[in-house]
Amino acid sequence: MVQQLIDNHGRPIHYLRLAVTDRCNLRCFYCMPAEGIDYVPKGDLMSYEEMHRLVRLGMEMGINKVRITGGEPFVRKDMIEFLEELGAMSGLSLNLTTNGTLTHHYIDRLEKLGIASVNLSLDTLDRQRFHEITRRDELPQVMETLEALLERNIRVKINAVVMKDKNIDDLVPLALLSEKHPLEMRFIEEMPFNGEGAHYPVLEWNHLRILDHLSNHLPNLEKVPDGPNATAKKFQVQGFKGTIGIIAAFSRTFCGTCDRIRVTPVGQLKTCLYDDGVFNVKNIMRAGATDEQVKTSIADAVQHRAKNGFEAEQNRRFHQPVQESMSTIGG
Repeated sequence: MVQQLIDNHGRPIHYLRLAVTDRCNLRCFYCMPAEGIDYVPKGDLMSYEEMHRLVRLGMEMGINKVRITGGEPFVRKDMIEFLEELGAMSGLSLNLTTNGTLTHHYIDRLEKLGIASVNLSLDTLDRQRFHEITRRDELPQVMETLEALLERNIRVKINAVVMKDKNIDDLVPLALLSEKHPLEMRFIEEMPFNGEGAHYPVLEWNHLRILDHLSNHLPNLEKVPDGPNATAKKFQVQGFKGTIGIIAAFSRTFCGTCDRIRVTPVGQLKTCLYDDGVFNVKNIMRAGATDEQVKTSIADAVQHRAKNGFEAEQNRRFHQPVQESMSTIGG
């Protein structure tokens, strides 16, 4: 019998974001320094067996959606086989976030295993700006992945971080991808997870300004219903096949309906993106915890969850500001 996981604010938890690696083959400046980060040793990562066990236990607690993220998931060896194992779990909606540079090799297998959706990180359609943002010249590979996903009718969401003086000229061209393709183009406020210590810019391009900019260039942009527990406010231009979403990731306007928890590549459970971790699932598993003990620990953590991202950030140990790289968290 499934015992639904509910937090101390009455919010049911249905969604697990599982980061499988902190490694990435890109160096997006808003995510990590040019020289990269100090990657964790292989032995400190959760094994595939431990992650499979975690997903199984999560499903016993009412989680029905898992998103595999990183880092870049396909940097990790045997990732597609792990995805196929998860895809065989009855009742699980399996989703993937990827930068698309390696993904085109696996599109056929993703389709076959029944991947529910793929979130593709893409901040610009301009090759030079892509190189400037990611510090790598990989745009053609990403576009090959996008085309292959669309050809196979796999649900696609494109995630673009909105960055002052970096990709503002790309917002409308990216939005226009939703004209001919049934995808969701999502624009995300920039966050301070760049691995270089406290970096809280004045957020000039918040969700309101992004919407104003898009509305000025797409005058027929209209609000459409958001899905349950959605992080994005969804819009559509009449006649377009796809939709446009705006995520207030820094402003944190959607916390009241948040239904997700996160586990980092080393097994740290996060009940909010902005907290600094609650306890380490991998460590208690390796110490011999039974299934019931693992589930009890997760349930207890969820019962001490911050009301929103601002409270979670304030409660960080020693009140230290955000300083980790997004690739160590999983987004």
